[in-house]
Amino acid sequence: MNPFSSGTRLRDMIRAIRACKTAAEERAVVRKECASIRAAVSDNENDYRHRNLAKLMFIHMLGYPTHFGQMECLKLIAAPGFPEKRIGYLGLMLLLDERQEVLMLVTNSLKQDLNHTNQYIVGLALCALGNISSAEMARDLAPEVERLLQFRDPNVRKKAALCSIRIIKKVPDLAENFVNPVASLLKEKHHGVLLTAIQLCADLCMISEEALEYFRKKCTEGLVKVLKDAVNSPYAPEYDISGISDPFLQIRLLRILRILGHGDADASDLMNDILAQVATKTESNKNAGNAILYECVETIMSIEDSGGLRVLAINILGRFLSNRDNNIRYVALNMLMKAISIDGQAVQRHRATILECVKDSDASIRKRALELVSLLVNESNVKPLTKELIDYLEVSDNDFKGDLTVKICSIVEKLSPEKIWYIDQMLKVLCEAGNYVKDEVWHALIVVITNASNLHGYTVRALYRAIQTSGDQEAVVRVAVWCIGEYGDLLVNNIGMLDLEEPMTVTENDVVDAIEVASKRHASDLTTRSMCLVALLKLSSRFPSCSLRIKDIVTQFKGSHLLELQQRSLEFDSIIEKHQNLRSALVERMPVLDEATYSGRRAGSLPAVASTSQGNPLQLPNGVPKTVDAPLLDLLDLSADEPAPPTSSSANFLQDLLGDDILSSSSQSGTIQTQKSGTGVLLDLLSTGPPPAQNGSFTADILSISEDNNNKTTVNALNGLSSPVVTSAQRSHTSPVMDLLDGFGPNPTSPKDNGPTFPPLVAFENSSLSLIFKFSKQPGSPQITQIEASFTNKSSEVYTDFIFQAAVPKFLQLHLEPASSNTLPGNGNGSITQKLRVTNNQHGKKSLVMRIRISYKLNNKDMLEEGQISNFPRDL
Repeated sequence: MNPFSSGTRLRDMIRAIRACKTAAEERAVVRKECASIRAAVSDNENDYRHRNLAKLMFIHMLGYPTHFGQMECLKLIAAPGFPEKRIGYLGLMLLLDERQEVLMLVTNSLKQDLNHTNQYIVGLALCALGNISSAEMARDLAPEVERLLQFRDPNVRKKAALCSIRIIKKVPDLAENFVNPVASLLKEKHHGVLLTAIQLCADLCMISEEALEYFRKKCTEGLVKVLKDAVNSPYAPEYDISGISDPFLQIRLLRILRILGHGDADASDLMNDILAQVATKTESNKNAGNAILYECVETIMSIEDSGGLRVLAINILGRFLSNRDNNIRYVALNMLMKAISIDGQAVQRHRATILECVKDSDASIRKRALELVSLLVNESNVKPLTKELIDYLEVSDNDFKGDLTVKICSIVEKLSPEKIWYIDQMLKVLCEAGNYVKDEVWHALIVVITNASNLHGYTVRALYRAIQTSGDQEAVVRVAVWCIGEYGDLLVNNIGMLDLEEPMTVTENDVVDAIEVASKRHASDLTTRSMCLVALLKLSSRFPSCSLRIKDIVTQFKGSHLLELQQRSLEFDSIIEKHQNLRSALVERMPVLDEATYSGRRAGSLPAVASTSQGNPLQLPNGVPKTVDAPLLDLLDLSADEPAPPTSSSANFLQDLLGDDILSSSSQSGTIQTQKSGTGVLLDLLSTGPPPAQNGSFTADILSISEDNNNKTTVNALNGLSSPVVTSAQRSHTSPVMDLLDGFGPNPTSPKDNGPTFPPLVAFENSSLSLIFKFSKQPGSPQITQIEASFTNKSSEVYTDFIFQAAVPKFLQLHLEPASSNTLPGNGNGSITQKLRVTNNQHGKKSLVMRIRISYKLNNKDMLEEGQISNFPRDL
């Protein structure tokens, strides 16, 4: 006999396939067998049809195409015998799905088999319908399935209930037809039928609010009685698992009670007693008992209940935390995170156990416990909990230190009772894991330090000690260098000593030594070394006796291979050597930084989102409200915002001189945004108030410049910074004058030309809404693009509460003006226009890109459209 003829047994084909040593051999065997089966299908052989279909199913499981055998399934289903139908239905479920059109041909056969006198054939049809039923089949066969819910055999009733679940999910409108039959099934004694009926009841409650109310009134008491019988039932070997009677049924009953009791006080009262009984009587030394207890706890937390039962549930979770099984501890931590919003006081009793979980060897448990601890912290326990976490930080794994430092810093920032405690705790974190903290953390610490004027001396002394012992932690070095530069005189003179401090003797040379060591550390990066140079410039003014030594240290960086350090070294050397009359004013102490403003910046520092709501406060490019007179200069670049493009060479000079970002505040909607002048920047550096009228004489007064002829040159140089927009006569007057760096005058103005033109861009379009961008540029400002957005409604409905929002990357700055209207008429009978201004700080290098969000109401229903625009013209 041909080994691959249609008469070959299934086991022989499997043996041949398994004997193949390569994939090519396997494909050859499958190809020959498929050819043999195709020949049998063409010849319409009946003797081996069931065998051929069994082979096809095995071939299908190997991943080969078997669509040519689909009709064979239908032929076997139509056969009268049970063995043929069994293979036919199995093939139907395996080789077809609800998307196949061939499935429509089997509906009539299914209907006949659902009415068959053989209960096993009825079971086959129910099983197939429950697996592959489409919406059309569900509608056609729902009456037969509903009738079978009352069938005499419990196995058929069980399969009919499972099939009903598929039907109501495919056609929710049919749910009401199954409510009454399910209510009668919930009184069954057979556990299999009861399990499927409870699942069907739960799905009906999810789909239909009327069904939920019906089951609450009619079935809650019966389900409570069933659960009570299951809990108190005597030993039954057919249902016993680890000494617990049918835990699967108990879990299903607890879940349906959770659904029925949620939001209903009367139903919750009916189940309080049995839940308490389950919670107290169930053994927790086996997995089956733990599963029941977990479901019981979740049900208690979900229903309307008094505090006593919830305390019992949280105590069960506390016992779970002491279990040796990691899975049980993990689910207990998850449940406690939900429970803390319901009864936080009860969860607080298990604080010590939760803290131990933070030190667990399992990474998942550590992270989940850490999240839970952060939720447990409040004003009353912040100090002991923070101490525990910082103590653990010293011995924790390096992989976990990043997450741990983030949580500790977040806790300290939100709940610190006083500034000195905040500073102490942050210093401990930075000393232990300074290389793991984000820049925003030490930025925020510096902001707090500047606001604690009575702690400046204490802080700089603590940081000086920290830099000696923890010099390998980058964040500690940066904060210490900044504070020593600002408050080095307080360190040397022991000003602002607190009672808790021990006196220490530090000389000016010791301070300079500390900065020099930090600047020459091999591990120090560009930011740290740049900060060291700025600190040395400040100390050259505060410690005149060390000025020459500081100059020598600064000069050493002229040969650095990093351009930024070269530039700073040259500029600072020039200031120390040739411009001593300006140095003291330039390095005056930083003004107090506004904590609220910085916190707002941090909250909105990720992609800039501009909103069109009218009447809002002034918006910076990152969407954070800020007043016009806020300080513009930040020597540490504490802001995450991109620097605004300078509009004059004078502003460029001052920015290069200080190595800092000069941020521009947005103007009011509809007005032109202008740069602060160089004089205004100096005044903001020296004072937090708004600068007065900018003129040369006032600048000379501020900087204590005398009126002799030699100093007039310097005054004229600063007058060149007084305004970014000057007349040609003024430019010709100031251009030959030497500036602060000996001859770097303002660049000549470029001749005006007509702005380029760009074609309109369809930025967004769907069946009902279109958005068109029109572009324009002002001559001489290639980095600024004016965009006019036009919105058109192509549908017949009117859109109300229309709001357009946009977000851009950090190298762009976006300003949105108010829209012309918030109502968009239908049928294209009108449009909404809105103007945008985009500043590209990397013009010529990167193209514009923008994410947009359009929200509106359609028939009082909130609608939202989102998209990304990446096809802007390249020259924008």
